[in-house]
Amino acid sequence: MRKVKVAATQMSCSCNIDENIAKAEALVRKAAAEGAQIILLQELFETPYFCQKEKLIYYEYAAEMEQNRAIRHFKQVAKELAIVLPISFYEKKNCARYNSVAVIDADGEILGKYRKSHIPDGPGYEEKFYFNPGDTGFKVWPTRYAKIGVGICWDQWYPEAARCMTLLGAEILFYPTAIGSEPYDETIDSKDHWQTVMLGHAAANLIPVVASNRVGTEEDEDSHITFYGSSFIAGPTGQKLAEAGRSEETYLVAEFDLDQLEAQRLEWGIFRDRRPDLYGIITTYDGEQILGK
Repeated sequence: MRKVKVAATQMSCSCNIDENIAKAEALVRKAAAEGAQIILLQELFETPYFCQKEKLIYYEYAAEMEQNRAIRHFKQVAKELAIVLPISFYEKKNCARYNSVAVIDADGEILGKYRKSHIPDGPGYEEKFYFNPGDTGFKVWPTRYAKIGVGICWDQWYPEAARCMTLLGAEILFYPTAIGSEPYDETIDSKDHWQTVMLGHAAANLIPVVASNRVGTEEDEDSHITFYGSSFIAGPTGQKLAEAGRSEETYLVAEFDLDQLEAQRLEWGIFRDRRPDLYGIITTYDGEQILGK
């Protein structure tokens, strides 16, 4: 048996980066005290969700991975507690800016980074103003405790991303996110839709899914978003094993037997019976195959 305990945290964020990092660390330490070995923090937790408005001043939040405050801080925490931490951050690289995650292993060393592939653009979620499309492709890291795949927020709506990471050998999928109300229409509540899509990733791939969201209402001039919270951990058949409330700052912990999960995937045969020779259509935008390909 290869058992691993995972955790998801959720919290509100202020404009004080040091306070946000300290709050995140407190939740990480509580989860680690309950035995969690891989702990997920939410998307861009160092700051408020600055993408509500297009403002040049927010570019100042970006930093190169080696200089990012949260990464430098949590490298030490990961080493001290012998835990794995995927850390979301606003990455600066020469003339480009990315919405990225650095995966810190249990020895405090960075295994690598993933850059968000799918970049949304809409009222209150103006991410194309701040982020280049990710160029890393989907990635999986062999951490001390499990092989993990990480997607970021809007990535979580795409079954292709979850399937690709599973095909790459991921044993657990992690999604840091920032999802909440729509500033242009307060009657829209996509919380259940969001969770259902994510639970589908777990069920379709027979793999656990861990989602970490923020809470609270954040305002920027005439725009405001109330984040859903509702972070959760799903089992391999799409059932919610743990779920947080909409407004509480908390953490969730669940345990999985990775050998048992691997046997379950093999037994169901869904990967054995795949037909990748028939799936070329998925690589097109409009459903039309290009002649000669």
